[in-house]
Amino acid sequence: MKTFPTGRRALLRSRRWQAVAAVAATLALTAGCAGGAGAGAAAGNGTRQEGGDITFLIDSLGDTWIPNNSAISSFQGHIWGHVTDKLVYVDEEGTASPWVAESWDQNADATEFTLHLKEGVTFSDGSPLDAEAVVANLDMWADGRPDEGINPIGLFPTTYKNSEAVDETTVEVSFSAPTLGFIPTLGYHGSILISPKTLALSADEQADLSKDIGSGPFVVADWKEGDNVVLEKRDDYDWGPEALDHEGPASLDQITYKLVAEPSVRTAAVQSGQADVAYNPSPQELEPFKKQGFTVAAPRYLGFVNGFALNTKLAPFDDPAVRQAVQHGINRDEILSTVYTDDWFPAESFIQSNVPGANDHTEEFAYDAEEAARLLDEAGWTAGDDGIRTKGGKRLELTLYPNPYLATSQAVDELVAQQLGDLGFKVKIQAFDVVTYGERVTIGSDAVPAYEITRSFIDAGTVAGILTDTDGGENWFNLGQSDPKLTELGNKVASAVSVDERATVLDELQGYVLQQGYFVPLTQIVQRLYLQAPKLKGVSYNGVAYANFYTAYLEG
Repeated sequence: MKTFPTGRRALLRSRRWQAVAAVAATLALTAGCAGGAGAGAAAGNGTRQEGGDITFLIDSLGDTWIPNNSAISSFQGHIWGHVTDKLVYVDEEGTASPWVAESWDQNADATEFTLHLKEGVTFSDGSPLDAEAVVANLDMWADGRPDEGINPIGLFPTTYKNSEAVDETTVEVSFSAPTLGFIPTLGYHGSILISPKTLALSADEQADLSKDIGSGPFVVADWKEGDNVVLEKRDDYDWGPEALDHEGPASLDQITYKLVAEPSVRTAAVQSGQADVAYNPSPQELEPFKKQGFTVAAPRYLGFVNGFALNTKLAPFDDPAVRQAVQHGINRDEILSTVYTDDWFPAESFIQSNVPGANDHTEEFAYDAEEAARLLDEAGWTAGDDGIRTKGGKRLELTLYPNPYLATSQAVDELVAQQLGDLGFKVKIQAFDVVTYGERVTIGSDAVPAYEITRSFIDAGTVAGILTDTDGGENWFNLGQSDPKLTELGNKVASAVSVDERATVLDELQGYVLQQGYFVPLTQIVQRLYLQAPKLKGVSYNGVAYANFYTAYLEG
């Protein structure tokens, strides 16, 4: 921990609160001095209050509102989760339950599914969310309109063939191969139901949030690009997920999402009562807030752990020994104790331990500096006078790009750089904002030897879609079809027709990926972290850890 002279500490505190004062003024203008912007620092009296407004401070609002392109964003996903619904709800244990689809059936080999929809569900413009609307959404999720700049939904099954509206409340969906994960994937944050009227619009028109019509418990009342989004309750809403045990419209009247880039300013605004929720605060500053009665929510999502997907086409990671040395050269306990709190856990595989089918493969990548050094020695990398290893006149270098979707990423990468530096790596760190990162840092790029993963999914069957380029897969390790065993294991996971069958091969797949050093796990991920005012109660969190304010209320 850094210590400062008294004068410098006072100056920093003064600047911080000057920033908070500026935010407070902006919030007052944005929310019209509504009760939510300041509903929060004091504890409630235990009496549930109907209505009321809250303000949610967030570090980005992304660069587009095209639904297909922005729904999986850690930022815009918060808004979409309130403006739209999904066909099913998936909780933090991966259990799917009814929502707009009140039930479903599937055939024996998981290639055909029938969805039975609730009656009476409507979009906010009054048009029906019926079978035809669901078919339009399924087609858009699967195919997008890439020529217009509208992407398919990430991790939507590539085996999708077509769907058909049998009647107003029945949809039949067909796949070209077994797709066991289809139903859970309907609860993924990208699978948002949008009005066919919106889907028919051009990409430019869809990028205007005011034209994006959903069926959720809130509607967009106002928005300003790069600044704020204001949502208002929809009074006629009455079809929320059964699992949330809440009927009728939301209790809260209004939610204002306000962009505030600096984490300490977001938390200070909640502490002072100028806002109600601070998104992605620094983990190390949260303990005092807990003692003061603030709520700190650190839900784990279903998905991949935080770690590095290594580019096997780029030296030195074309050598398995170097990849394995990186795995064994990282001290995860030091990362947890330095950057995080007790709400975080070490990685046990390359998928989170709460994912059904995840197994503990810690031994494949456990911290062992001596083993890491031995691997590098045997691979021919020798230390020079400056401590940096070389081979054939080339230095052992690595550039890390902190992932801006994870607030702690740069702090973690700096610690990793120190640890690998002790082994003889020369590690550079290049940080970008969200937009620039998306433009410059891509999986498989010749400039990116290690891509930092912060990725959720709902069902383990989708793991196969990232391993290679099979069926348009994301090819995380830049292997293409060069590893037949990996391709085979991925295909078996994707084509399993029962959970039990899949569990066996998924365990083998996890072990193989880690043994080959393709993935370097760091920690289990809490990507969405929330500091909430004491008066805000009843917030729920789904399987991808988004805060849901449909069930929330304020205490008087």
